[in-house]
Amino acid sequence: MLKRYKLRDYNFRLILMLIAISSIGVLLVGSAEQSLQKKQFIGVIAGLILMIIISLMDYSWLLNFYWLIYAADLILLISVIFLGSSKKGASRWIEIGTFQFQPTEICKIMLIMFFAMFLMKHEDDLNTLKTILKSLALLAVPLILVFQQPDLKNTLTIAAIFCIMLYIAGLSYKIIGGTILVVIPLIVVLLLLITQTDLPIINDYQKDRIMAKLFSEDDEYSDDLIQQDNSITAIGSGQLTGKGLNNNKVSSANKGNFVAESQNDFIFAVAGEELGFVGSCTILLLLFGIIFECIRMGRRAKDLSGTLICCGVAATVGIQSFINIAVATGLIPNTGTPLPFVSYGLTSLWSLYIGMGLVLNVGLQNRKYLGGEIGNEYRFNRT
Repeated sequence: MLKRYKLRDYNFRLILMLIAISSIGVLLVGSAEQSLQKKQFIGVIAGLILMIIISLMDYSWLLNFYWLIYAADLILLISVIFLGSSKKGASRWIEIGTFQFQPTEICKIMLIMFFAMFLMKHEDDLNTLKTILKSLALLAVPLILVFQQPDLKNTLTIAAIFCIMLYIAGLSYKIIGGTILVVIPLIVVLLLLITQTDLPIINDYQKDRIMAKLFSEDDEYSDDLIQQDNSITAIGSGQLTGKGLNNNKVSSANKGNFVAESQNDFIFAVAGEELGFVGSCTILLLLFGIIFECIRMGRRAKDLSGTLICCGVAATVGIQSFINIAVATGLIPNTGTPLPFVSYGLTSLWSLYIGMGLVLNVGLQNRKYLGGEIGNEYRFNRT
């Protein structure tokens, strides 16, 4: 399980970027809610240690237990039904003493590991109807369990990660094109059903957020837009260099409590207001750099499963970053998604560090590690 690797193959660039963005996160969380800064700092230190330990474990050995990983994933999600505590109308958390964690976050990484191995095992027959249906069936079970919590955003996030992994694995463009032609009309019909009927397709609060975005001029939904409007104002007020961390200005959206959950869902509003355009761009560049490094190591992976792990983790960081920032800037309806490595939330933070540990191990076992010259870069350059 533990192997001896070459230190020169360790991706210190990725580690430095993770330390940098996590440090910014600790500062922003402390500015948003001082009482949480110490917990976030301890969480970052623990996450880095966990990442280093996992980075030294042979991911190929871990993937030998991919069916056990899938079973553990389902057990965690099912446990939420019986042991989950309700918070803001949703049962997504399990409490053990004073510790609280959200199983869905770690389940994302476990599903990436499972499908990395499953899709590699079925690489030769990936485009057959049998394999596609089997993959969808295996995905459907955890998706249903996540959706019923209810957790629509993570349901869509997991589905998007799976689609990206399926594409990287070599799914035919004909199948992709046919699927798009079917899915787009279904999405349009679903939106019409949500907005024009009273069918209980999604929860009332989820419907209100969608309606508020589509009909922002309607006073009936104005309360649902206040948070995003205040967030946009806060980001704009930071101008070029921001108002400074921990400023005590009453007009501050953060200190004035004009933005709720500023330590988590709207942490980017705090960044925009206190660090300005420069600080916000720094966060974006660090996130882009992390995603780029994951993809780069995926291109050099020794096998398809390594490539899929790297791309799956990169997709997780990219999708969650887009959703969080898009909500904070008013591009999409309000939904609670943490900004990777920046927002407060130890479960999300540790899950991402576990994913990064796997990515680092893939990087340690590149093609040079095997002494071979033939790689799998063709997966990124299909015609």
